[in-house]
Amino acid sequence: MSRWSERDDVQRGADYDERWRAMAAAGQSIHGEADLVSSLVEEHGLGDNASVLDAGCGTGRLAIELEHRGHDVVGVDLDAPMLDEARAKAPAVMWVLDDLLSVDLQRRFDAVVMAGNVMIFVAPGTEAGVVANMARHVRPSGLLVAGFQTGGSRLSADDYDRHAEASGLARVARWATWGREPFAGGDYAVFVHIAPGSSST
Repeated sequence: MSRWSERDDVQRGADYDERWRAMAAAGQSIHGEADLVSSLVEEHGLGDNASVLDAGCGTGRLAIELEHRGHDVVGVDLDAPMLDEARAKAPAVMWVLDDLLSVDLQRRFDAVVMAGNVMIFVAPGTEAGVVANMARHVRPSGLLVAGFQTGGSRLSADDYDRHAEASGLARVARWATWGREPFAGGDYAVFVHIAPGSSST
């Protein structure tokens, strides 16, 4: 069971979305992850309508924004109420109820994204397996992008890098924020790793 499933102190479904609605109403940007993913796929020549797997998509905030920007998006999450909310908001998007450790979508993507602290909510001891399975869903020259809190007893930045590299990926960048602020050893990191191979493969 994931750490997320075990928590009873978190909002789910429509309640979870309320914080984002409040931030947007206050004039705050809520699409920093989408901004970065869109710029990365452009910089790496992955196409205007690049395919993106939103791994741990929750209620679909990132996936829906990316779909609005013209990307071919699939969302996967283990939390049924969160996915119900995502489906209600964007029924045309493919939403999959499954575990990131074992899901097999029978396709590979230009970019796989794990935003929203996904890596700190997976089941203890499965971190390497989750990264490996997500790496299997990245096409040659595609990207794995993740951002999560790294402080305390959580998965460290260096350990995440090791898991990605053990899965055959090479690190492109490590930032402190989705806005590309330099990483200086703080307790939050955003990672970009690339799969080997020609983009025409």
